[in-house]
Amino acid sequence: MKAWPLLALVIVQGILFAAHLFIVHTWLAFFPDPRPAIGHALRITVLALSFSFVISALLNFRHSNLFVSVFYTLASVWLGFANYFFLGACVTWPIWYLARALGAGGDALLRPILAGSLAAIGALAAIYGLINARNIRERRIRVELPGLPEQWRGRRAVLMSDLHLGNINKAGFCRKVVTMVARQSPDVVFIPGDLYDGSTAKLDWLIAPLKELKPRFGIYFSTGNHEEFHDPGDYLAAIRKAGIRVLANERETIDGLHVLGINYHEATFPQRVRTTLDILSPGAGQPSILLNHAPVRMPIVEQAGVALQLSGHTHGGQFFPYSYLTRRIFGPFTHGLHSFGKLQVYTSAGAGTWGPPMRLGAAPEIVVMEFERSES
Repeated sequence: MKAWPLLALVIVQGILFAAHLFIVHTWLAFFPDPRPAIGHALRITVLALSFSFVISALLNFRHSNLFVSVFYTLASVWLGFANYFFLGACVTWPIWYLARALGAGGDALLRPILAGSLAAIGALAAIYGLINARNIRERRIRVELPGLPEQWRGRRAVLMSDLHLGNINKAGFCRKVVTMVARQSPDVVFIPGDLYDGSTAKLDWLIAPLKELKPRFGIYFSTGNHEEFHDPGDYLAAIRKAGIRVLANERETIDGLHVLGINYHEATFPQRVRTTLDILSPGAGQPSILLNHAPVRMPIVEQAGVALQLSGHTHGGQFFPYSYLTRRIFGPFTHGLHSFGKLQVYTSAGAGTWGPPMRLGAAPEIVVMEFERSES
């Protein structure tokens, strides 16, 4: 393993260990003193759980079997609960000190009630997040494109991003999304990356339901970061086998509408984006759509004359408090339809999840777009 991924793993694991240590410290401090053996067992259990996600994620990227699938799923779910237990623990201490300052700190019942209530709220938030992550919404928008051919007026496209098919979102999840898309009778479907989650699961089996989706003008895909964690060859082979057109720094013109796709890795380098779009873009005033996994490089994309960029990647923040952090990074382009000069950008919150299979404050979605001609 290269030095920087190893360092990243060490940092992430260190943060997880410290957070779990704080959780168990808070619980033992605020609940009535258990017998020493119980407290010792709780420490060992919670601190052992702090290693579960990193270990299961490493196994998920290298192996595919029932044990890995179950282990990774349980570790991911626990990570989501631990997130809210940690937030609850962070709130517990200042409330307790405030209560003491106000003279209420002498009540022996206050400590367990306070800590227990906040832990329960955290658990309920995590449970809601699990349920909400499976409640995929259908979002509808109208998009005006300059120079849109008359035959494209009123036609529908579906944007489905970030399914993250793997050991958590399996073929049944894919089938559910496909059923929702098929109900819209789209003329074309766009997938701007992270169709897979980067695992070594049964790739053909996971994507099989997409073979049943038959939009008139096909399905178009460009890679996301999860297809490029390591050699993307196996993922792209499975995607092509399912009848999906992979746009790897390529352009396809479908009945007068130009569709461009750029690989995620290329999009991380501004000059490569500029060079690629100089070749691919039909120019300003043309009805052109770019599949670019992350909502980035907008100045370059606008300069190239692209009319609409379709992105994902952000998950809308997926769940609090990361929704706040994501908005700090991507600003208004975290989710929804926004303009950057003459360029329109739609960033989808995605249909799936990565890590904890939870959504809180960011609903999963497929996006139904109806095309109109811009008169400006």
